Amino acid sequence: MKTERNWFGLLKREFGRFLRNKTLLSVFFLAPIIYAVLLAFVYQEGKVTEIPIIVVDKDNTPLSAQVIEMLQDNEGIQVEKQVFELEDIKKEMIRSSAAAVIVIPDRFEADILQARYPEIQIFCNTANILTANFASKSIQQSLGTFAVGTEVKALQKRGMSYSQAMAKYEPFKQNYQKVFNETGNYFTFMWPAMLAVVLQQVILLAMAVSFSTEFEENTFHSELMSGRRFATGAILIKNIPIWLFSVANIGLFYLFHLIFKAPVPHQVLNFVIITGFFVVAVSLLGTVVSMLIPNALKATQILMIIASPSFIMGGYTWPMEAMPAGIQWFASIIPLTPFLNAFKTLLIEGGELADCTQSLSTMGIQIVVYGVLSILLVRWKMRKSRPLEIREEK
Repeated sequence: MKTERNWFGLLKREFGRFLRNKTLLSVFFLAPIIYAVLLAFVYQEGKVTEIPIIVVDKDNTPLSAQVIEMLQDNEGIQVEKQVFELEDIKKEMIRSSAAAVIVIPDRFEADILQARYPEIQIFCNTANILTANFASKSIQQSLGTFAVGTEVKALQKRGMSYSQAMAKYEPFKQNYQKVFNETGNYFTFMWPAMLAVVLQQVILLAMAVSFSTEFEENTFHSELMSGRRFATGAILIKNIPIWLFSVANIGLFYLFHLIFKAPVPHQVLNFVIITGFFVVAVSLLGTVVSMLIPNALKATQILMIIASPSFIMGGYTWPMEAMPAGIQWFASIIPLTPFLNAFKTLLIEGGELADCTQSLSTMGIQIVVYGVLSILLVRWKMRKSRPLEIREEK
């Protein structure tokens, strides 16, 4: 009973230390709210529309005007400027912040009518790859529709029916069906993942100071580990408050999903399981670093160095197969990597927990490895710090 009272007393002490630390409180609870709202407004539109483009119409005929009209009707792009000549395309791109410049050649209409197949030149500003891809897709869609319509009309003038002309121009049909995130909504793709990044960051920041402050205040042996406590108990005492407070953050994120009309998991239990694995793995990783670096500031810096590039290297926005083996290995030891894979499967693809077996296994291995390392490091610190603290007491 005395041991249990001591254990609960230490747990109460840990909650008190957490709640008295105003910096930690603001980072752990205020930062997720700010980031969630800020990122929601950034990605709220979901799709990039009305990207500015410039059209150089050297032909100035009804047919070239039709091309411009079709470009203007596409919601993805906006004809910001229409000119008849343009001397320096690159400078005008910079000046107008245009994603593309489309040049309709002289004698465009005449060449089409004489079946000479004129060439429309498209200069894409690839300084921003994402914007360039959206603009290129919209331009190709508009010009492709115009090309089909022009060819069909030419064949109809030769006596073919519409169906015969379509069959001649298009010998087979292509039927694209979007599966998962059918609207191509960027908000659906990015926002939930960024919230996971924020959650990992705040957990690591909290764990960075957990053991480090004990060493700085010389309370590791005299208070936390007094009475020859087991290493596992000390790790649980440090991690349980983080786990419980993480539940509050996850609940807050779920509420934001409802407010901003983001997709929510169909089977909440599956989401709870993968998130539980993630939170435990992240906190134990933080425990290892906090034990290795007995300075809270340095521990924080090390964990931020580890966590900051994790989203980029995790394979969520760029395939890991295209990365060097060393980068892939580093990404595999960060809990965010398998979690985002499982998260995408459950949230966006509507999969089952069985589809996340590999991700769960990876996080399970991380929990075991970081857990064992934490126990070994606590025991090592117990042996290392006890004589020093005894000398200081004397």
